[in-house]
Amino acid sequence: MTRAVETAVFAAGAVCWRVIDGRIHVLVIHRTVYGDVTIPKGKVDPGETLPQTAVREIAEETGLDVALGVPIGVSRYKMPSGRTKVVHYWAAHVTDEAVQRSTFRPNSEVAALEWVTIKRARTHLTYEPDVAILDAFAALVDQGVTETFALIVLRHGKAVERSKWDGPDASRPLADRGVAQAAALVPMLRAWKPRRLVSSPAVRCVTTITPLSAAIGRPIKRDAGISQDDWERGEAEVRRVIGKRVRVGKTAVVCSHRPLMGEIVREVALATGTPLAGYADDAALLEPGDFSIVHLSATNPSSGIIAIETHSPRV
Repeated sequence: MTRAVETAVFAAGAVCWRVIDGRIHVLVIHRTVYGDVTIPKGKVDPGETLPQTAVREIAEETGLDVALGVPIGVSRYKMPSGRTKVVHYWAAHVTDEAVQRSTFRPNSEVAALEWVTIKRARTHLTYEPDVAILDAFAALVDQGVTETFALIVLRHGKAVERSKWDGPDASRPLADRGVAQAAALVPMLRAWKPRRLVSSPAVRCVTTITPLSAAIGRPIKRDAGISQDDWERGEAEVRRVIGKRVRVGKTAVVCSHRPLMGEIVREVALATGTPLAGYADDAALLEPGDFSIVHLSATNPSSGIIAIETHSPRV
């Protein structure tokens, strides 16, 4: 007789933080049913990705609309059922505007919200895995790199094959799967609240981020400096494009082509004084529709690349 394999339960959340009276405070929630104190988090809904879950759960439990920041760890522990729970966490800076717009009221799930210092949070939290995640966030605080922005390096969605397209390569459209990927990217990328959208002028790139542009109300800046045509002619201007994005210091999506992925990530490293290593090649190994998020300090440029994470749309 075969035994059923118990699958893990996946969840996501964030250490929400803000500055109060000159000191960093983090948000803990007092849960009604369990009578415990924990970090906001929740289970992944069917069809959801982990970043989507983190933002949705924070909104549902705290009424706060947040943008994800740096990934700060994964906790694993056994549930009373015997199944393993795997929880992915990010840092999330809560703005004063988000606090003012919060819709939280005590309810059957969460009795209260409390902003406390990191030191006090360690004594408040009920569970050791939560304390370990808090310690990972505290390490960022000690390094002075809590306030961050991200450059989201996106490879365009699946395109119609060259052999099946009779026309200029730059006008080659997305395949049906690429169109589905473009739609699936919207809720994922919104988790980081991008402020700028930069794309190769190629139809397959622009079309990939058009749904995101419509959803967040941000225009797409077309820049031939990251186009495949210019790259093939030896005229690409990746350094100019990426250098500007690093200088501006706003979270941005940069949509380009497979041959340029490695150069884009390397230019982020060079623009921030980060030693080049294997991480750059790993972050550039993207399938159509995949993206890597390169996290940088908004206040301490000498910190270099703080973290990189890679995601795929579920299509």
